[in-house]
Amino acid sequence: MNYSVEVATPGDIREAIEIDNDACLLYEEAGLVFDLTDDHPFAVSERGRWERDASLDRLFFARDESGARVGFAALDRFDGAAYLDQLSVRRSAMRRGAGRFLLRHALAWARANRDPFLWLTTYAHLPWNRPFYESEGFTVVPEAEHGPGVRRDLDDQRRFLPAPEERVAMRAPLAP
Repeated sequence: MNYSVEVATPGDIREAIEIDNDACLLYEEAGLVFDLTDDHPFAVSERGRWERDASLDRLFFARDESGARVGFAALDRFDGAAYLDQLSVRRSAMRRGAGRFLLRHALAWARANRDPFLWLTTYAHLPWNRPFYESEGFTVVPEAEHGPGVRRDLDDQRRFLPAPEERVAMRAPLAP
């Protein structure tokens, strides 16, 4: 399938949240239930980051051939490098290349901004997470090598998300 990128606006956050909520249903099937209300501090913080990313032209939707928004990538900056704050794809579009398309767009965005790395956090134990990122050049980074921004974000995730012991930070080096 062919996808195109659309830069989101802050007014598009509701759709990004809908996409993420749909994607999270896959995690529930694996036993990870994200039981966060809209007013939960983690959900409020995440929504605020995505709104900021959108206001800075760093939140991107993938549109499929019919023009439907099927996923999004939100990018931030931590510790002097790009950070993939979120990558979510609707379940109806999973395993059709939308996630890889968005990840490669994020990598290209980071390269264009001359970042040394693209960081992200994910679940290490799920077969569709860590191996997917490893296939695109990401490796798990020991905690001693995390900068303060990545460490703070990972700590927040471990405090509020299920299976905190499975959360890891990964990065891909970006050649100039």
